[in-house]
Amino acid sequence: MTATLPPTGILLMTYGSPSSFDDVGRYMTAVRGGREPGEELVAEFRRRYALIGGSPLVAITRAQAAALQARLRDGTLVRAAIRFSEPSIETALRELAELGVRDVLAVVLSPQYSPLLMDGYRRAVEAARTAIGPDAPAVQQAGAWHDEPAFITALAGRVWEGLAEFDPDERGLTRVLLTAHSLPRRVADAEPAYLEQLRATATAVASAAGLDESRWIFCWQSAGHEPGEWMKPDFADLMPKLRLRGYLGVLVAPIQFLADHLEILYDIDIAAREQAEAEGLTFRRIASLNDDPQFIEALAQVALRARSAVTR
Repeated sequence: MTATLPPTGILLMTYGSPSSFDDVGRYMTAVRGGREPGEELVAEFRRRYALIGGSPLVAITRAQAAALQARLRDGTLVRAAIRFSEPSIETALRELAELGVRDVLAVVLSPQYSPLLMDGYRRAVEAARTAIGPDAPAVQQAGAWHDEPAFITALAGRVWEGLAEFDPDERGLTRVLLTAHSLPRRVADAEPAYLEQLRATATAVASAAGLDESRWIFCWQSAGHEPGEWMKPDFADLMPKLRLRGYLGVLVAPIQFLADHLEILYDIDIAAREQAEAEGLTFRRIASLNDDPQFIEALAQVALRARSAVTR
């Protein structure tokens, strides 16, 4: 009689979002490593979350986990694991342990991987394993998957769809802005490999979408509220320059954000739109990948490749 093997597990890990408007201060303090934000900053972010009706990120991550579990079709149990809100990484890992899972793959929902920026996920996993104790599953963390073909294809398809929304007389004079979350310059200088991954993703997406060099630019968005120099060019700075150069429209295509959340629904859909339209530019954003089947296929390939590397 063949013994039944225990199921394997996958954690899809992301930052999270406040559970309510009253939770904004707690959430921001957690993201800032325990440093409490000032009252004005908390009020500003409450205003932003109110404008977008609250962040859907946790719900989308749960949907991504369910879709990936269904795609794998091999008994793998997939859970959303949120770093700064519930379901926390410990909550998700404990649930898998109680279901008999002994081996887990942890995937950060950022295709580009930075040891400096994302080491907090590793520490959170180790803290969760310590809290669970001897029954804690072994956890392997996936690295960068910024060049995963299915991911590149999914983003390129979104760019095509976004450009198709422009009037034909504007389409040829529309610049595609491939964006990543801005970084303090001091952090970027310490992580050259991470910057190379971001630029490699942008180049691959532009190539797959058939964009020549004059049609797109890699730039930054969502600079933080910390002092010091942040990466340039920021997409807000580009809007007036594009209009002066004769462009009629902009299409914003995030290459790092994989789901709708504050940096999409406010920073792009509200703030960047206002900046573009103030310059007379027609504004569009690509649809987020969320739980699109092609993106779920990309996650499946990441998981299968990681497993293959362990068993070789």
